[in-house]
Amino acid sequence: MTETTGGNGGAPPFSHFERLVAWRYLRSRRKEAVVSVIASISFLGIMLGVATLIVVMAVMNGFRAELLTRILGVNGHIVVQPVDMPMNDYEDVSTRVARIPGVRLAAPLVEGQVLASGREGRGTGALIRGVRTDDLAEMRLVAQNIRQGSLVGFATGGGVAVGARMAQALGLALGDQVTLFSPEGDVTPFGTTPRVKAYPVSAIFEIGMSEYDSSIIYMPLEEAQLFLNAEGLAQYIEVFVDDPDNVDSFRPLVEEAAQRPVIITDWRQRNQTFFSALEVERNVMFMILTMIVLVAALNIISGMIMLVKDKGHDIAILRTMGATSGAIMRIFMMAGAAIGVAGTLAGFVLGTVLCLNVESIRQFFSWLSGTTIFNPEVYFLSQLPADMETGETVSVVLMALLLSFLATLFPAWRASRLDPVEALRYE
Repeated sequence: MTETTGGNGGAPPFSHFERLVAWRYLRSRRKEAVVSVIASISFLGIMLGVATLIVVMAVMNGFRAELLTRILGVNGHIVVQPVDMPMNDYEDVSTRVARIPGVRLAAPLVEGQVLASGREGRGTGALIRGVRTDDLAEMRLVAQNIRQGSLVGFATGGGVAVGARMAQALGLALGDQVTLFSPEGDVTPFGTTPRVKAYPVSAIFEIGMSEYDSSIIYMPLEEAQLFLNAEGLAQYIEVFVDDPDNVDSFRPLVEEAAQRPVIITDWRQRNQTFFSALEVERNVMFMILTMIVLVAALNIISGMIMLVKDKGHDIAILRTMGATSGAIMRIFMMAGAAIGVAGTLAGFVLGTVLCLNVESIRQFFSWLSGTTIFNPEVYFLSQLPADMETGETVSVVLMALLLSFLATLFPAWRASRLDPVEALRYE
């Protein structure tokens, strides 16, 4: 009898008897309604906490990955700027840099701020980026996201490529004229007059990052040089490499290939503040949302303590029948841990489903509320991304399981220390 009930005499830990008793204690009965309600609340709390943590971290990862992809798809991984003298030898420099193994593209550019006006007379600030046609075709994020038109008109030098949001804001369609106003115009006896010129829209692109789609105008390099008073010059050379995370190894090679004094900066330096802020926000959100799981684990403690007090008589009987204090402790540990394990697994499933359908859910709630949730003008991206990292998801699940297990230790210890004589004294 002792071997059957108590765990002595060679009975293995977590025996069938212990699992059976733990399961019976978890089952809802009318006189134990309060305990069952607390157990249900604990289950829901852990489930929602784990699901929320998985979804938020996946969205933060997706947000960073999408921003990184778009920023590095438009801007060079390494920027080479001239020192002491203008870069009038940009053709030779870019050719030498492009020959470095691992360099995918070396594109000379000129840039300038202008005012752009559409057919309806509305105007907006814009950034002209003068680039060679072949180089623009190699910028995959732009070339592969042409929504209207093509780069054929751009190649002939008679047109420009504008972002989709700018075209929408200015009321522009393919073939329409966009009028550009540059403050760096012609010098006259009466001072510098702004330069005004209209260009046909030969292509409309949509990168998916509102900051770029609403502000950038790509123009053929020669035409941009004329328009911005930079004939025969390039302001800098953007270098795209195969491995952006390994840009440090390219710096001495690029400097040597330039064969002239240059300043070299990489994408990490140019976006350090932005990505550092994202990393801080990500870590803080993880700590804050972990509190949800911790609160749910505390509910397990309160529920198990109430269960121990309610089952004091049963515990005393089990002890008098030969059950050891270790067996009693394992029974209540299994009862509490079952809530945590079930809640964690349910939260993992719920979080995965939400991550796989996060954009559809965003669109549904936008439609339901009649407002724009995750506004692209504020968050830069036109869609809500989610990227579940395996290691991070596993760490969330393990953290929830660990907290759930720790929450069972004190109530289970209290149950194992219960004196059967005191428990049965007034029975």
